[in-house]
Amino acid sequence: MDELKNHLKELRKRLLSLQEKLDLIEKRKKLIELEDQTIKKSFWDDKAAAQKIGGEIADLQNELSEIEKLEERLNSAFEIANLATSGQENSGSESPEVIDLREELREEVEKIEKDLQKFERNLFLSGKYDSCNCLISIHAGQGGVEAMDWAAMLKRMYLRFSENKGWKAKIIDETVGEEAGIKSTTLEFEGKYAYGLLKGEAGTHRLVRQSPFNADNLRQTSFASVEVLPVIAEETHIQIDPKDLQIQTFKSSGPGGQNVNKIESAVRIIHKPTNLTASFQIHRTQYQNKEEALKILKAKIWQLEEIKREGMLRRLKGEYKTASFGNQIRSYTLHPYKLIKDLRTNLEISDPQKVLDGDLDPLIEAQLKLK
Repeated sequence: MDELKNHLKELRKRLLSLQEKLDLIEKRKKLIELEDQTIKKSFWDDKAAAQKIGGEIADLQNELSEIEKLEERLNSAFEIANLATSGQENSGSESPEVIDLREELREEVEKIEKDLQKFERNLFLSGKYDSCNCLISIHAGQGGVEAMDWAAMLKRMYLRFSENKGWKAKIIDETVGEEAGIKSTTLEFEGKYAYGLLKGEAGTHRLVRQSPFNADNLRQTSFASVEVLPVIAEETHIQIDPKDLQIQTFKSSGPGGQNVNKIESAVRIIHKPTNLTASFQIHRTQYQNKEEALKILKAKIWQLEEIKREGMLRRLKGEYKTASFGNQIRSYTLHPYKLIKDLRTNLEISDPQKVLDGDLDPLIEAQLKLK
């Protein structure tokens, strides 16, 4: 029982530190200010602004409530631990009731720690756009059909991760491979801290396995590159001169029915000064696809400006490197042994399938802690 009580003391210290860093007093003040705005007669004159404030209120209420519940659970756990210790001292030995109580307490302490870790992780998500939705583009690198299949595997991994988080996901643009897999795809994820959690996935991902596309079943290495962008709100000021845009239309190859595939509703926009491109094809009209493509292009231009602002001599995807051997951020080995290794954090995971099924949390949390 002493071990559990010491663990609880450590958790209490972490919670106190967390409460201080979150500045709960300031958050409560902000909540009151926002709630005061909702009672004004003119509040709903601007529906979009009102909805945004409503979302901020809900987020603050939820955060404050969860912290209070966590504190209450910690206090209750301390009371149970003291009760069990008292019962043990009075009887002189561990009764079956005390043993059962200790096991229940151990389970509760583990749950409290997991919930506390979630809040601690959010402290690392303080970037300007970390709370935004995000776009992920995956491109097959060296490795032919094997690389295209690997790109498809990564697509599935991120979609499963999104599903586990309860996010909304949609495919914006995709080019399939001739034999298998995909040459490239762009996915949009809508969920809290989507960009903040996934931005560390940008880079080259390396796969080593026995190729199912090789008659001799030989071991093969393939690569795919991943780029991650925030979905930037409309009010963000990104200047784009229409004269700098080259707009191309083509027939959609994605879902949407025969009408979509018969007419040139898909749109690709090229920003001539930077040579950045963005395309969109899931809507039925050119206008809708153009608006979405412009949104993606703005995000790419913003990121390029951020890189220049930081004085970093690199291109949009980071310091430019081809998706090939020696440039990877993470290796996924399925043969001759099973291991995932992140080359930035040195974290190793011996169950690759679990990660490929969407369990990216350990990798993401290790990356966030590098900040």
